[in-house]
Amino acid sequence: MVEISTSFYAEHMTSIEPELSSTERTRLNRGRHKTRTDRAELYHLLDEGLVCHLGVLVEGTPRVLPTGYGRIDDTLYLHGSTGARSLRELGEVCVTITLLDGIVMARSAFHHSMNHRSAMIFGTPRVVTAPEEHEAALRAITEQLAPGQWDVVRRPDAKETAATRVLALPLTEASVKVRTGPPTGDEVDYDLPVWAGVLPVRTVFDPAITAPDLVHDLPVPEHVTARVTGTAQDVRVRPRGRR
Repeated sequence: MVEISTSFYAEHMTSIEPELSSTERTRLNRGRHKTRTDRAELYHLLDEGLVCHLGVLVEGTPRVLPTGYGRIDDTLYLHGSTGARSLRELGEVCVTITLLDGIVMARSAFHHSMNHRSAMIFGTPRVVTAPEEHEAALRAITEQLAPGQWDVVRRPDAKETAATRVLALPLTEASVKVRTGPPTGDEVDYDLPVWAGVLPVRTVFDPAITAPDLVHDLPVPEHVTARVTGTAQDVRVRPRGRR
């Protein structure tokens, strides 16, 4: 998570309680035992995730957009093109993040489920206009997907910055739902000759593949190889000149 300490950020900070909000929109009516109220669980989930889904209304039509994100303290940052209709006239939005941990297979179709951690965030985002916050947000979004990359790449120039709209969504109204454990079932199901259990799911990274148009003969950097699962070797492609 990226940290910033500036006057512009202090202006937009709100006092947020350590427990998650309980509103009509965030309160679970079914499966209340899956609710998590500790705000730290929301932060951990956001910090582990890679993709969120942004729900918006565009001219009265609902759209759900998969997109990257970044978190700085109690603010979630999203970004997109300034020409995108979905980001041009925003009212209230809903953002969801889901981490799938397992496929839960029961003895009956009805009781199949998923072990997961998910978050739902409601609010009205503001457009980030302060240059320093704009850059900090883009750094947070970049580092969420590719930790360590911001420090080695070319930063956005004036034209690229002007073409990028950044939204700041406070984490004021949010809920977290978690499902763990084995499958459930009805008493009549337990004698069925059907296997039941959990197939764990996890996200892994394969060896990096070097871009074919890389001019310099460079090894895959350590901050990239460090994320590769296991001991597989880097996949290298012979560099060639620019087109």
